Amino acid sequence: MSYQADFIANLKYYRSLKGYSQAKLAELCGCQAATIGCIECARQFPSFDLLFKMTDALEIHPADLFLRNSSHSVCNIREIMKSEFMPYVNKFVEEHF
Repeated sequence: MSYQADFIANLKYYRSLKGYSQAKLAELCGCQAATIGCIECARQFPSFDLLFKMTDALEIHPADLFLRNSSHSVCNIREIMKSEFMPYVNKFVEEHF
């Protein structure tokens, strides 16, 4: 996966995590909803100014948008928790409560 694809996936992920539509994020950033749409469709790149406005609105560090796909990382963590950690928790609860 490319850095741009990771950036787009992360932007969509963090935007949805906050419950923001493209229009809401654009409003918070002082740009048009079409601008966010074009960024998410890889037709446009954000300026540094817009990048910082987006990360401020999403309450994340700018680097979070460039890390590998965060939504996949979260899914991986959930799977590890379900398969490896939860059996120990369940066993502990059964034995002690």
